[in-house]
Amino acid sequence: MRRYLRVLFVCTLLVFCSLLYVFNQLVSSLESADHQERAPRTRAADPGLSERAQDDRSAPRDPVELAVVACGSRLEETLTMLKSAVLFSHRHLHFHIFAEDDLHAGFRQALESWPQRFRSRLDYSIYPINFPSDNAREWKRLFKPCASQRLFLPLILKQVDSVLYVDTDVLFLRPAEDVWSFLSRFNGSQLAAMAPEHEEPRIGWYNRFARHPYYGKTGVNSGVMLMNMTRIRDKHFKNDLAAVDLKWADLLMPLLHKYKLNITWGDQDLLNIIFHHNPESLLLIECHWNYRPDHCIYGSNCISAEQNGVYVLHGNRGVYHDDKQPAFRAVYDAIQQFPFDADPVRGLLVPLEEKLKSADHTYCGRSRLVFTKRLRESVTELQKDRDSSRRAEV
Repeated sequence: MRRYLRVLFVCTLLVFCSLLYVFNQLVSSLESADHQERAPRTRAADPGLSERAQDDRSAPRDPVELAVVACGSRLEETLTMLKSAVLFSHRHLHFHIFAEDDLHAGFRQALESWPQRFRSRLDYSIYPINFPSDNAREWKRLFKPCASQRLFLPLILKQVDSVLYVDTDVLFLRPAEDVWSFLSRFNGSQLAAMAPEHEEPRIGWYNRFARHPYYGKTGVNSGVMLMNMTRIRDKHFKNDLAAVDLKWADLLMPLLHKYKLNITWGDQDLLNIIFHHNPESLLLIECHWNYRPDHCIYGSNCISAEQNGVYVLHGNRGVYHDDKQPAFRAVYDAIQQFPFDADPVRGLLVPLEEKLKSADHTYCGRSRLVFTKRLRESVTELQKDRDSSRRAEV
């Protein structure tokens, strides 16, 4: 009898273990299916206006931390970028402005002169250009004046968790928090988000000319770079410099010394090298988040901009200040010249649309609708906000 009881106990135990194993496998398969279902949403048709991004706009949260580096003659261009951010954003903004000492007074004077309705939406901090003292000269002259300062933001802004870095020649055509919302979509390994350098490999720089490793098929552009700096500070990065993974602070100088004779685009090339060895750390976003002349100069090749319109305009190649790409210059001039309290439809959108019609002799001008598709929505929201403020004052 005892033998039968023992056999029965063993059989019961085996059945219980089998059921437990089947249950665990079922849970794992469901979790995997859910992850696979969610993964493609990062490159959905209109990722910036997901439900999550809309929640990020409306919920009371910490400010969007926006960083920029300005040297030389970039004061006015930088102020126009900051103006585009504060015009269209609904969240509070904190500007982290890194600038040469002789530009500090100009930034303060301009920002303090903005109308109170917009000034109340932002805080700002102005910092001197700050490189490691023993190699400051080398870093400052790496590419454009001071551009490599962005590499050191995680080491300087030690109390800031995340930051959206943009070049001075960037313009927001939609709220900055739309880009900021990608932070909530980082997976466990991602610590930065950038757009590809090129969509069309036949005109790509990195895949045709680079003499160093780079990310993906065509590299990435660092003019718009969202960073979780806590993760950057904590991570040990794979590299081709040492047998062990290195922290960010220990990686930058050895990387420069190894590749300084082979890099053309300075700090952007160093970022490409880093993410080549750590591709799991980067979230690749679509080109309408960093729309540049390369996307239309030889014909339109940014499909997401054709579908969604441009969210962030990047006027590299100096196109805001010459006549080579009049469509880009028209957008810059419209925002730069727009008086804060003017009617945004009649004072910004309508003149811009008229100006863009005269750019039809260029490929970018023929794609003029991508410049205004989302900007029209931003201007409409700005006008509603202006009207509400005026009614409240009465």
